Amino acid sequence: MARNQPFSLGSSLDNDKAWSSDTKKKIKEILKDKKEPSEHSIVFKMEKRRGKPVSIIGPFYIANNDLKELCKKLKKKLGSGGTCKDEWMEFQGECREKLKELIKQEGYRTKS
Repeated sequence: MARNQPFSLGSSLDNDKAWSSDTKKKIKEILKDKKEPSEHSIVFKMEKRRGKPVSIIGPFYIANNDLKELCKKLKKKLGSGGTCKDEWMEFQGECREKLKELIKQEGYRTKS
């Protein structure tokens, strides 16, 4: 091996674009398509965080401002705290059944 040549592994993986993760960008491009409330299919989940239940609903394909307004309205009707992150809403406590009723009243379609 000649001393003037730099060491090379023989692979160009460092420059390979297939290794980059752009999934968030792809998801955000899909979410740009806004939907009417009747075209949604809302999913309800429950998680425990630090031993306390958290009800999660979504995904919502609406504008960010509309999502925040809907979250505020639901929190007021539920009487519980919560937040909206990306296209999902999180509420404190186990309140999935109440949320299903409230979401249907707003005109959104839900999965059973």
